[in-house]
Amino acid sequence: MLDSMLGNNPLQGRHALITGGGTGIGAATARQLVAGGAAVTVTGRRQEPLEAVVGAASASGWLQCDITDPAAVGAAFERARTVRGPISILIVNAGIGDSAPFHRMTREAWDRMLAVNLNGAFDCVQAALPDLLATEHARVVFVASIAGVRGVPYAAHYAASKHGLIGLMRSMAAEYAKSSMTVNAVCPGYVDTPMTDQSVARVSEITGRSEEQSRDAIAGMNASGRLVEPEAVANVIAMLCLPASRDINGAAITIDGGTSA
Repeated sequence: MLDSMLGNNPLQGRHALITGGGTGIGAATARQLVAGGAAVTVTGRRQEPLEAVVGAASASGWLQCDITDPAAVGAAFERARTVRGPISILIVNAGIGDSAPFHRMTREAWDRMLAVNLNGAFDCVQAALPDLLATEHARVVFVASIAGVRGVPYAAHYAASKHGLIGLMRSMAAEYAKSSMTVNAVCPGYVDTPMTDQSVARVSEITGRSEEQSRDAIAGMNASGRLVEPEAVANVIAMLCLPASRDINGAAITIDGGTSA
């Protein structure tokens, strides 16, 4: 159904900006939005994966940007709109993950998590907001997590950042409900991305398990027993960006194989 809807180029003439667009969910979303006819700018800290996404025709262009630097965010967004026009779709996907027992969690780790996952999201939306409010069928989609709708042992800082992200989303959706902009979030379970690869490496190092055993253990934390595919998350994001999705606003959609059922 989504393929047929995107096949009609419903996003033609729209400029979508995706943070953290070089790998995983961001790259998969770039492919979906390009398929729908959008001009897509991917941003991130590392040049090589961003170039790869553009080279694979998954995006129209890329910009390096550290979302913990508000000035860098403002400059990157201004450059993007200068090249491809006003930003009418914003996918806030950039984020980090980590784990630690709460009694060993440092304030530095806490601050870093919120700086990327929450403060960075705030700065990105504010940088795009004038464009979004002036555009018909504007869309903001936050990539949150099931950690934003429930507690997560050994990841209090991560869960707090994602809870905050969903609170930001719902508050914006309520505040701008009468505008043409919708604000939603997707809440994946454990996804087969480079971030999960890092988690696998940490589990393997701490427990002495093989990487295969560690990956199976993480996949087993999804009720389905498997990792979510990035394309599955991208499908939902693309659906939320369609003009026909104008009445989906303030939703936190779980994509976790039934984990939160």
